[in-house]
Amino acid sequence: MILLLCCKAGFALEPEEILLIANKDIESSMNIAAYYRSKRNVPKENVLALALGTTLSDSISRDDYDRRLAGPIRKKLSRPEFSGRIRCLLTVYGLPYRVGPRDPLTGQEQRLQKLRRQLQQQQNDLEQIQQNKTLDIRKPNEEQERQVKLVVSRLQADIDRINGKETDACVDSELSMVLFGPYELYRWRPNRLKKTVRYLDIKTLMVCRLDGPNAQIARSLIDKSIAAEQTGLQGVACIDSRGIADDNEPRSFGNFDQSLRDLAVLVKFRTQLAVKEERTAELFGPDSCPRAAIYCGWYSLKSYIDAFDFVDGAVGYHIASLEAVDLRDPNSRQWCPAMLAGGITATLGAVAEPYLHSFPKPKDFFLELFEGECLVEAYYRTKPFNSWQLVLIGDPLYTPFKKPSP
Repeated sequence: MILLLCCKAGFALEPEEILLIANKDIESSMNIAAYYRSKRNVPKENVLALALGTTLSDSISRDDYDRRLAGPIRKKLSRPEFSGRIRCLLTVYGLPYRVGPRDPLTGQEQRLQKLRRQLQQQQNDLEQIQQNKTLDIRKPNEEQERQVKLVVSRLQADIDRINGKETDACVDSELSMVLFGPYELYRWRPNRLKKTVRYLDIKTLMVCRLDGPNAQIARSLIDKSIAAEQTGLQGVACIDSRGIADDNEPRSFGNFDQSLRDLAVLVKFRTQLAVKEERTAELFGPDSCPRAAIYCGWYSLKSYIDAFDFVDGAVGYHIASLEAVDLRDPNSRQWCPAMLAGGITATLGAVAEPYLHSFPKPKDFFLELFEGECLVEAYYRTKPFNSWQLVLIGDPLYTPFKKPSP
């Protein structure tokens, strides 16, 4: 263990550990894969071209995902020359980025009826408790109300799980677990790479995507990453917190807001970038952030504010739901497609409601980059879940803050 920790730099992701996955029915998908392979020296045999149709589709059904995408990837990785060697999958423009829900579980009809009866009884009890509070019939029992609400929540979750609700996901997040056996398709699975020593988990794959509103934007992410590595990332870090007090609850608004404020301090001590902060409920105004090299902030749901002139190599994300639902829509005002169209080099966002606690904490994610990690490793060392809704867009090898050679 001590040796692994001391040799952290020796375990950096290498080009030969990346498997490129492209849609062979779409020319631009194959062209981007070939361009990345040549620019990053990925071996020719590390390209998997799949027949996924000539139509540029955002979504794939669960059955087609298993049969046409996950199955061939699993087969490729089981070959002796690839077994245990691939650590990262790079999905390319032309592949769907959302996978649909599974069907309801079979043989659960009686259990479902029982759960519904129990839920109805608990809801009646909760309604009575709340009515008594309103009418002041008896002294309110806050603990009883809390317990009943908890039971209601658990019963509803059991019903939803059986019915297949919240079993859709981001394709890339699902592919992180392509080497696992059968696992529960309800909400999320823990990311076993988070804050772990490399190679202690050999099943979880890191997954990144070259994508965006059009093929040209997707391809440009490669050139901008390489250009920034050669010159070093320069510019301004724009951090947009909201002034919410930290309550030290890991999943709370206040705790995430504090992480943004901590990030601003971290940038000053760990980089040469200038820092610009917005610490109120307002957002950065239009054209207020020239030479933006880092952006992180919240909360403007599906309503991008064009405040930024992104430099080559800029990295950033907006903490809000549904900001990558229409990733390929050039007219979308969601933050991911709009920032990509505006010139950002790497970003992440949700393809469906992810819940706040699924996002990497800003301080943690950017600290990994400041310490010399590449984009995809920084993401997987800080994201909480796989088989869920977040997508990472950019060159997985992009290392904006390279450590000097010894």
